[in-house]
Amino acid sequence: QVQLVESGGGLVQAGGSLRLSCAASGRTFSSYYMGWFRQAPGKEREFVARIRWSGSSTYYADSVKGRFTISRDNGKNTVYLQMNSLKPEDTAVYYCAADRLGGSFQTGNGMDYWGKGTLVTVSS
Repeated sequence: QVQLVESGGGLVQAGGSLRLSCAASGRTFSSYYMGWFRQAPGKEREFVARIRWSGSSTYYADSVKGRFTISRDNGKNTVYLQMNSLKPEDTAVYYCAADRLGGSFQTGNGMDYWGKGTLVTVSS
């Protein structure tokens, strides 16, 4: 059974940092793209960042570029999202996702796998 399990969410003050983790299990993800989406209350889901599992190629939404860093640890089957200089507008549920096609991350539609999400709250 394929699982993506997020952790690391919580409450942080504006300007602070959090690191989210996504532990993947149940299959080999070596040919997959892994990434993060977020959904704030009352808003649509939006792409945050993605990384190719077997390489170093990364891609970020403009809203997080320079503040967030996505990385992966192949030995631990885990993808990370380091979030620095957090802003109240970063408050959302953050979801880990995996897909064989990097292009799928543009909309999030038809993704192969999703995690259940972890809540990040940034207070002002």
